[in-house]
Amino acid sequence: RKKPVFRTPRPEDGTAVWELVRDTPGLDTNSRYFYVLWFRDFADCSLLATVDDEIVGFLLGYRRPEEPDTYFVWQTAVSPRHGIPFLGVKLFEAAADRQRERGARYVEATVSAENKAILMVLRQYARKRSAEVTDRVLFPSAWLGEGHHDEVLHRIGPLDRAPAQQPAAPPPPASQSPAQQPSAPQSPVRESAQQKENAA
Repeated sequence: RKKPVFRTPRPEDGTAVWELVRDTPGLDTNSRYFYVLWFRDFADCSLLATVDDEIVGFLLGYRRPEEPDTYFVWQTAVSPRHGIPFLGVKLFEAAADRQRERGARYVEATVSAENKAILMVLRQYARKRSAEVTDRVLFPSAWLGEGHHDEVLHRIGPLDRAPAQQPAAPPPPASQSPAQQPSAPQSPVRESAQQKENAA
């Protein structure tokens, strides 16, 4: 079974992503120029999934200017013919974790109540990262035109942080050999068992 490769998008990927959006029911189709420009200005916040160099999934996101610790997921989709279990979940988690490693403490997305699959992905990610999920209406349907639903904002966070690596111990002073150094006092060690998370 082939494994997806996740990589940063480039402007020349815009047309392939536009075609994937066009062929995915329920997604708003922006112009080709939109995706080309997005991959110039927000490539570091977006991610592609590829198999044999073919784009089979994408995620567009950005860090909010007024809240740099918040990562907003704008649009995501995967090809229905990729044949990779849970590709959408893996793509979302890879993109969100990359931003988490860069200091993001919150992940946001607007999702309609009918989109059960994406809601499941958000809740699953929150559980894995020991975070809460809150929701509220961000933009009412009256602002968005006839036939458009309320845009409900789902916010995950605060995200737990990966433990920082301990700095290496400094070498002993030149005038004192390791055997002459006083031993460090013994302190009790508390261990906590952590359950392994089931793979998605």
